[in-house]
Amino acid sequence: MATFGIEQYASVPAGSLPYGVRKLVELSRAFVREPRFMLLDEPVAGLSETETFLGVLVDGLDRLGCGVLLIEHDMPTVRELCERVYVLDTGAVIAEGPFAEVATDPRVVAAYLGADAV
Repeated sequence: MATFGIEQYASVPAGSLPYGVRKLVELSRAFVREPRFMLLDEPVAGLSETETFLGVLVDGLDRLGCGVLLIEHDMPTVRELCERVYVLDTGAVIAEGPFAEVATDPRVVAAYLGADAV
């Protein structure tokens, strides 16, 4: 819990915690097993304090040396967390590389914003 800065909630029932803190509790529980790699499926979905959560998440992942496969639609989150990005469209990879390159790829723009956006 200290890794994610939530030790003050150790004696509070998880069901009564604020949503963002509950998500950090979930991560803490996963890290107890000392994973080398994790799959995170939309970790910031429903959070209002996304930047705070991401800061704690990045610090925790770095401290523990854990790799992550992230499934996420929030582009600021992807930009913050990912060194390499793969974009899928109908199950096929249409782009891969650093965020800055992938985010401006015409295939990605067309797939996610519509062909008129290209």
